[in-house]
This record gives sequence, structure tokens and C-alpha cells, in this order.
Amino acid sequence: MPRYLSLVRIQENTIDIEDADAGFQERMGALFEEITKAGVMLDTAGLKPTAEATRLTWSGGKVGSTDGPFTETKEVVGGYALMRCKDKAEALEWSRRFLEVHPKHWTVGVELREIEDVPGREG
Repeated sequence: MPRYLSLVRIQENTIDIEDADAGFQERMGALFEEITKAGVMLDTAGLKPTAEATRLTWSGGKVGSTDGPFTETKEVVGGYALMRCKDKAEALEWSRRFLEVHPKHWTVGVELREIEDVPGREG
């Protein structure tokens, strides 16, 4: 079965967990329990703020680095989920349900990408 990487995109300076409604954590916990019991979720986590990040770039034959926060970037990856689904439609359905548990006043996006199989490597 194919694996999918769900990259959770947020506007970092507009999301505050303290601003979430009272039922948010409960809804998210119930969804994670359901997706885990279904055997779909392989791994998931939120990411620390970009203020604690470093970007590395390769350009002109040299490696460069920039420490966060990345103020020029409007949207950042705030978390991820690694899922094993029967097809893209199933991965999209889980991603849609993930978005729907968030507070209505937040802006959250998901970029869903199938992971390419590497011959000779089990995923």
C-alpha cells in the first residue's frame, strides 16, 4: 500500500494553541485514536517554531545557512503525518477530517504527497 506524507501548513504568527476552543484537543485526540486503530497512521508530530530552525541551501557549489525565524515566509510547515493508505482518495479523506477538527478561525492547510517507492527498500 502506498505511503503519503501530509505536510501541515500554517501561518505561524497567527496560530496560538491557547486560542483554540475547549473541544479542540479532544477532537484531535479522537481522530488520532481512530486513524491509529485503522492502521493508517505511521507517525505524526508538530514542529517547533521557525525561531528555533535553520535552513540550509545549496547554491553556486556552496552550502549556506539561515537561522530562523523566517519572517519573509508567510506559510511554514507546522507538522506532518506519515500515513499508509489504500489510495490517494483515502489519504485525502483523512487529511480533510484532520483539517475539520481545527477551530474555524484558524487558517491551516495540508499538502499531501505520495512517497515514491525506492526499489529494494521497504517503507
